[in-house]
Amino acid sequence: MTVNLAKSAADLGIVVSNGARAMEFYCGLLGFEHVGDMPMPIGGGGTMHRVEAGDTLLKLIEFTDTPPATPGGGMSGGLGFRYLTFIVSNLDEIVSACGAADVPTAVPVSEIRPGVRIAIVEDPDGNWVEFVEVA
Repeated sequence: MTVNLAKSAADLGIVVSNGARAMEFYCGLLGFEHVGDMPMPIGGGGTMHRVEAGDTLLKLIEFTDTPPATPGGGMSGGLGFRYLTFIVSNLDEIVSACGAADVPTAVPVSEIRPGVRIAIVEDPDGNWVEFVEVA
């Protein structure tokens, strides 16, 4: 069996503790486009804020009753999805803007192999967001 993708990117649901703070980070700071909200049909109610990042749709889910946080610690902090990666062409500008906004840096700008630099910041709930720039 083969999965026949109808879209070139995956959509990602991120449960957030504060929708306004998440929207400020992903849309206000990073410049992704807010394309709409919808009520959450499962999980006890709440709102799904839909944000486009290129072909990726981020579904920032704010439940009426905020669930407990999962363990932090970045990549090695636990099992499951641990971080989100965007391939970018303006790494230094992104890191500078995040620093000016007092966004915590998990991994400063680093060259991980010749011509490939990364940086990782934390969103308002401590989720890691990686930016990769390939020369």
